[in-house]
Amino acid sequence: MTITRDSLLTLEAYSKIRKSSKPEVIAHRRLRTVHLGEHVSVQFEDEKTIRRQIQEMLHIEKIFDEEGIQSEIDAYAPLVPDGSNWKATMLIEYPDPHERKRELARLIGIEDRMFVEVEGHARIYAIADEDLDRENDEKTSSVHFLRFEFPAAAREAVRAGASVKLGCDHTNYPAHTVIAPDTLACLAGDLK
Repeated sequence: MTITRDSLLTLEAYSKIRKSSKPEVIAHRRLRTVHLGEHVSVQFEDEKTIRRQIQEMLHIEKIFDEEGIQSEIDAYAPLVPDGSNWKATMLIEYPDPHERKRELARLIGIEDRMFVEVEGHARIYAIADEDLDRENDEKTSSVHFLRFEFPAAAREAVRAGASVKLGCDHTNYPAHTVIAPDTLACLAGDLK
């Protein structure tokens, strides 16, 4: 389903279901999140997570005019996977501000070293921050947007039940984890 202005709830309608629908949204997001080591989490987006994000932005900013609504859709809709890929928000989290500053300086380029590896297939490296101009030589951002573009054979393998690893081979953050079966089953639905 595509996110259009007509498919979104009005501010009033969203306001009525916002609190009651929150536990379901949190559970859905948790299912689609993979932790990599202690400090990196990757939240795989889908139509449901992005729709909620748009509704939240409209609610918080009190946006109700057509142009403003379309602007939010245009900003977030590219984060919905389109059948051949997984799209994700990568968060680098260090609670202590001094440690965060130091580690973000050590992790420059980490977004380009993120990969998924489908059992029996070559690693698929992330295409990071496509629509953003990010040139900072001093540190990386704590938030990155990733797209993992799957070749047809890898997509078929995932849908057929192959195991998948999420990993990073950055010198200063080598880590990988096998994606849990329930999460993988949910993510497999993003691949057509």
